[in-house]
Amino acid sequence: MGNSLFANCCRHVTDLIFQTRSFNSPDERSPLLPKPPTSCAVCPEVPEAAQCAGPYPDIIPSEAVTGSLQKCTEYIQDLSKANGEEGTVAVCDKSCLRPSVGAAGPLRQAEASRAVAVLPADLGEGPAGLVNHAQSLEACQSCVKLEDSGLADRSCRREEHVAAADGGDVAPGACPASQGHDEVRLGSALVGPDGVPKCRGTAPSPGSPGTPSSALPASVEKTPPAQRTVVPPVPPGEVSSKARGTSTGFVMTDPTACPSSRSSCDPDSQTQALPSKQQQQKKKRKKKKLTLLEHPSGVPLMNGSGPHESLKGEKDARQNGHEETDPGEDGNDQEVIVIQDTGFTVKICAPGIEPFSLQVSPQEMVQEIHQVLMDREDTCHRTCFSLQLDGNVLDNFAELKTIEGLQEGSLLKVVEEPYTVREARIHVRHIRDLLKSLDPSDAFNGVDCNSLSFLSVFTEGDLGDSGKRKKKGTEMEQIDCTPPEHILPGSKERPLCALQPQNRDWKPLQCLKVLTMSGWNPPPGNRKMHGDLMYLYVITVEDRHVSITASTRGFYLNQSTAYNFNPKPANPSFLSHSLVELLNQISPTFKKNFSALQKKRVQRHPFERIATPFQVYSWTAPQAEHAMDCVRAEDAYTSRLGYEEHIPGQTRDWNEELQTTRELPRKNLPERLLRERAIFKVHSDFTAAATRGAMAVIDGNVMAINPSEETKMQMFIWNNIFFSLGFDVRDHYKDFGGDVAAYVAPTNDLNGVRTYNAVDVEGLYTLGTVVVDYRGYRVTAQSIIPGILEREQEQSVIYGSIDFGKTVVSHPKYLELLEKTSRPLKIQKHKVLNDKNEEVELCSSVECKGIIGNDGRHYILDLLRTFPPDLNFLPVEGEEMPEECKKMGFPKQHRHKLCCLRQELVDAFVEHRYLLFMKLAALQLMQQKANKQESSGALENGASPENGTADSEKSESEDGKIDDNVTGLDQVKELAETIASDDGTVDPKSREVIRNACKAVGSISDTSFDIRFNPDIFSPGVRFPESSKEEVQDQKQLLKDAAAFLLSCQIPGLVKDCLDHTVLPMDGATLAEAMHQRGINMRYLGKVINFITKTPGRAQLDHIFKIGISELITRSAKHIFKTYLQGVELSGLSAAISHFLNCFLSSFPNPIAHLPADELVSKKKNKKRKNRNLGNADNTAWASMTPQELWKNICSEAKNYFDFSLECENADQAAEVYNLQKITLLREISLKTGVQILLKEYNFDNRHKPTFTEEDILNIFPVVKHVNPKASDAFHFFQSGQAKVQQGFLKEGCELINEALNLFNNVYGAMHVEICACLRLLARLNYIMGDYSEALSNQQKAVLMSERVLGIEHPNTIQEYMHLALYCFANSQLSTALNLLYRARYLMLLVFGEDHPEMALLDNNIGLVLHGVMEYDLSLRFLENALAISSKYHGSKSLKVALSHHLVARVYESKAEFRSALQHEKEGYTIYKNQLGEHHEKTKESSEYLKYLTQQAVALQRTMNEIYKNGSNANIMPLKFTAPSMASVLEQLNIINGILFIPLSQKDLENLKAEVQRRQQLQESIKSGEQLEPEDKAVEEKEAEPSMPSAEIPLTQSSA
Repeated sequence: MGNSLFANCCRHVTDLIFQTRSFNSPDERSPLLPKPPTSCAVCPEVPEAAQCAGPYPDIIPSEAVTGSLQKCTEYIQDLSKANGEEGTVAVCDKSCLRPSVGAAGPLRQAEASRAVAVLPADLGEGPAGLVNHAQSLEACQSCVKLEDSGLADRSCRREEHVAAADGGDVAPGACPASQGHDEVRLGSALVGPDGVPKCRGTAPSPGSPGTPSSALPASVEKTPPAQRTVVPPVPPGEVSSKARGTSTGFVMTDPTACPSSRSSCDPDSQTQALPSKQQQQKKKRKKKKLTLLEHPSGVPLMNGSGPHESLKGEKDARQNGHEETDPGEDGNDQEVIVIQDTGFTVKICAPGIEPFSLQVSPQEMVQEIHQVLMDREDTCHRTCFSLQLDGNVLDNFAELKTIEGLQEGSLLKVVEEPYTVREARIHVRHIRDLLKSLDPSDAFNGVDCNSLSFLSVFTEGDLGDSGKRKKKGTEMEQIDCTPPEHILPGSKERPLCALQPQNRDWKPLQCLKVLTMSGWNPPPGNRKMHGDLMYLYVITVEDRHVSITASTRGFYLNQSTAYNFNPKPANPSFLSHSLVELLNQISPTFKKNFSALQKKRVQRHPFERIATPFQVYSWTAPQAEHAMDCVRAEDAYTSRLGYEEHIPGQTRDWNEELQTTRELPRKNLPERLLRERAIFKVHSDFTAAATRGAMAVIDGNVMAINPSEETKMQMFIWNNIFFSLGFDVRDHYKDFGGDVAAYVAPTNDLNGVRTYNAVDVEGLYTLGTVVVDYRGYRVTAQSIIPGILEREQEQSVIYGSIDFGKTVVSHPKYLELLEKTSRPLKIQKHKVLNDKNEEVELCSSVECKGIIGNDGRHYILDLLRTFPPDLNFLPVEGEEMPEECKKMGFPKQHRHKLCCLRQELVDAFVEHRYLLFMKLAALQLMQQKANKQESSGALENGASPENGTADSEKSESEDGKIDDNVTGLDQVKELAETIASDDGTVDPKSREVIRNACKAVGSISDTSFDIRFNPDIFSPGVRFPESSKEEVQDQKQLLKDAAAFLLSCQIPGLVKDCLDHTVLPMDGATLAEAMHQRGINMRYLGKVINFITKTPGRAQLDHIFKIGISELITRSAKHIFKTYLQGVELSGLSAAISHFLNCFLSSFPNPIAHLPADELVSKKKNKKRKNRNLGNADNTAWASMTPQELWKNICSEAKNYFDFSLECENADQAAEVYNLQKITLLREISLKTGVQILLKEYNFDNRHKPTFTEEDILNIFPVVKHVNPKASDAFHFFQSGQAKVQQGFLKEGCELINEALNLFNNVYGAMHVEICACLRLLARLNYIMGDYSEALSNQQKAVLMSERVLGIEHPNTIQEYMHLALYCFANSQLSTALNLLYRARYLMLLVFGEDHPEMALLDNNIGLVLHGVMEYDLSLRFLENALAISSKYHGSKSLKVALSHHLVARVYESKAEFRSALQHEKEGYTIYKNQLGEHHEKTKESSEYLKYLTQQAVALQRTMNEIYKNGSNANIMPLKFTAPSMASVLEQLNIINGILFIPLSQKDLENLKAEVQRRQQLQESIKSGEQLEPEDKAVEEKEAEPSMPSAEIPLTQSSA
């Protein structure tokens, strides 16, 4: 459709939004999430001043913050995997455009036709709600007429209400289509019948302390129309029956089935789904209160720009680190206006079923009703129909309010429309999707962004229901608490099968044996003229073979067989408009099973079905039978090869999409959300497409653009993406390490792209970049700069150098753009000499090239040296390294010269220097006491010029630690600011102070602190002019200091954090993440391990040592595996991988590789083909590898790369010496290399036969690295929410986090790592504030999301399981709590083993729950294990150990073994006395308990003596044996999990009650429709005050 159209569309993404919404496919993850109180939307803490502040300048906060953002990003990146290709956003998916298309239901089905809507398709999902009126109107004007349909015009129309809370935004949860689904009836449903907000996702229930009542700041001034937020209320009446039936307030997509099935899931949300008039009105009234609660599915957030403006301000404030004003005060005069047209109910009359009512909102499109129907259990089999009102067909893209005569109670008829070929295909796809809706094979195969989740297996369905079903009393007897053998403490077996328990729903009810396209397609001409569209072939479960004709009138049986073509209708032909109706008639089994399947489908939790943003691969999978699937087969050969069917005749122009989304406006919050949503969506689509392309390239399915060159040098273009292999082509990297350097360059380049994207300078563009490692090759996928393929590189590059610094050019525009990035990236502007000895000025490294594309944009590429070189790995002749480095054996020669410092290290180093600068200046100032008065009178002008305000903020917070007089530091700060502002008032002596301090820390300016690095220092081939000789010397010194800083501060800091248990890695990935957050590259792993061995508390670092060693072994093995695989041809792949794993892990001494059978190997070796294989070795060389040789290579690799000497010659020795588990090594190597193995029990120690056979290797997946765009505003909300919680302002914290959740949903859709963190924190807050069921519901979502996005056995998932178990226990679901804890323990054993500090916490939890259900012996096994582990890792004198002793003593007391109980409690008492002193309450409690135990012991002894003396007729006093009460168990659980409760005083509770009553009255008054009275206003303002006593309670893990 031409880039122009595309650009246009992007520019008004707004228009898109709607379309998008309307059709998008499941993979446009819709934000299903809880909609928190809008209130927060208007961010609570915004001072008036802030509001007016201009839009905040840049999304990236000051460096310090960026650092953390970055870390976060990277982490996420590593985790996330490529997203299933199809979220594509294409323009006007054909499939869904036609009005009758039956809504995109088919969508997902039509995978082919998945993509929809222009551009950021998903945009629609969230932000829509945000766009404010003004924009939307303008958008409409410029709306582009999309091809192929009314889309466009619809879209514009739709716009108008953009803000409609959920209308406009169509329930985000819904795939757009689903929207209609009673749309979860839009904005209403927010308030429960009693008028108390039902805060689903948000705050605790009304009664609970701290309900966020107020949500929005209260003031009510009017704002100009543009700022109004519009929230369409929802009509009374009933939600569609379906909704009720399903009991859920979620709107959502059923990815598996029609994209938007709304699944039922949250019982509690039902209420919400049934809003009533009063509520709406109430809503209207409470304007600013609008607590859009969890709204079915993360409704788009606030709307309009009112609130946003304020946000801006607030964000500014936040950026500087101070929070201003409390959310309680309202600093925001923008009012939320509610559109008056409430929703209404229409009757739907579909063929063959009773008419039913559906609640709709005037903002919805007709299209959305289509989606609802395609998802409802009773109408899901229809895709080709129109809706008619009084005989007039409704336009699919019309908004309901524009339709004349449509009103409360109107009857809409579903009228079957004639099919076209396209409609018929959509129909077949949709039916196939419905049939496959419970099938997990896509998740095991890693396609379409499906991934696994096992939570429902352990909770037996949805937690919400079970809570209500079970009666609390009876639960005790029925619990079977015995854990499986392998979970008990001390067990040595680590079964693998338990990792993926069989889910009952997976044995899908078979509806058909085969449904496939017939070989008679396409119909011959004469049949076309009879209306035949295509032929299908079906085998029913009863084994009846039938041929079906899809004609314009529907589907009927014909008389063809497999070998004879006879298109005449069979007798009877059963002509049916829907394929399902036809199959129902010919197969009774189909009829029964299909309806059962649909029932199950609509009951699954939405999070089990929504697609994830990036693909997550599973490293194990059960043996699956490969079933026939016509759609899959068709996709494999057609649309998948580079053409997305939905865009007529054109592949997607990735570069244009990526750049256009970056150009979207970002002045206010709604614009930024829209922009971030678009960027995220396009990135996830691009990543998916690039991954698919890279695999096609390596598998040999793509023709090279330079086919005549040798294989390594070939380059490819597929789907408008450029692919190159990680080999050193044309000796480009000759001086840097050849192929090794060419292999690392892409990842360095990706890090550069990531960084420049984060800085986000307007006018500077980077390429879409994805690095894929697959089958031993590294492929870089990049978007294509327009015009670059037509020109020679020499002509294109107008900035930088194409030959590493021999010829260098510069360009004023590039200098200007790059200069804007130089401060955040700490890059120094510098001059270099070119081959003619002319000075050229650069503001980046020389390899960074600037190219102006044919589109006039300024691109930068080759960012592999964005960060300064790491001198520890770059020996330079004649340069002395600092002492600290030499002591540790640096500098050390590395295999390539592209070693750079990480951005996190640069940031940490600068921050460290800043503190030093402050200290030095303060000391000097103290010596100049005389001048104090003068300088303090100087102006405080502007923000401090220091590197990014954040640094200065941080340092302030650390001032406390600085011993010098703090006022001295304040003065320095003031002085620095004054000097920087160039104010004449500063006396020369003070200037001198600052100048000296600047010089001492290496600042490039002598009036303010500013450290920057020159990335070209020590770069081979780069020469500097004489004039900058001194500057270059200083830069060299700075680099040496940074290298020393890494060794002397960062590594010891990491080890110290591990000792304090502030960092608790559990596997290789989490250890790598911890290192990266501190700026330590993985090549320092050996040094970290060595440092640990020399640390005094070595035993307490055992777990880190173990993880480090296994990471070192598996990384070394991965390096070897990479080159090993390059020599293997496709037919030998599974044999080669199983042989490698046998050599690596099996105890079998001489495994023999099975070469592919000879009869398959061609006798004539074709000489020409020889170099086709990317490897150069002979193709069978891999078969000769032996375990001895492999382990010898692993040890030498560990020595060369990590400088660590491993003492083991084979797997058994490694396991013994370092106490490693082979199953853990298998998991680590599989995750690192992308290998997927069969789920079965492997015997690693069998010396008689090898562990793996080639049948055990199921697949090899790509390992993908990509940029992970951030939701910056949401992240700020999240951080401020966390900060508030830390300060003890729970309620405000809760509101901010809810708002963050909302914004995250808007940007990322429903599934994302950050949303997971948000839900976890919300659940914890709900729990602390006493709303257990809400906590359970949020935590359940967090667990599902963690399983889906991070992986089922990721350490974070394990922790989520633990939290969920606690909340289940609090909701008295004891057996579920135990199941979850057992699952967490099993996963931890698999991922690490038993000896880990987290295991102590887990075992304490299990022991306590078992104690609660009176399983004392079992309980003791776990508690005593926890005691042993705590003593090892925390030292026998720690408070954690004292608590552990107390827990054990309680169980012994319950068993009446008082002697043991006394012994343990005494130990605990001693620790408390020594650590806390005699008078501490803990010590006193312990001593009381000791007295009590002593009395009990004495009483028992007396009784025993009595029995001995008097035999059977002794009169025995009844002894008191106490079974623990649930409350006391819960209290102990809270203590060990670090949760503190805030006692509410009676007064607080009374206030709360009063507030609730006041609300109810208010609601009644609303019903009677009076105007808002002044006193109500006062009430509302009052409500805005926090109802939680804001005690300053840091909710950190308490040690006791």
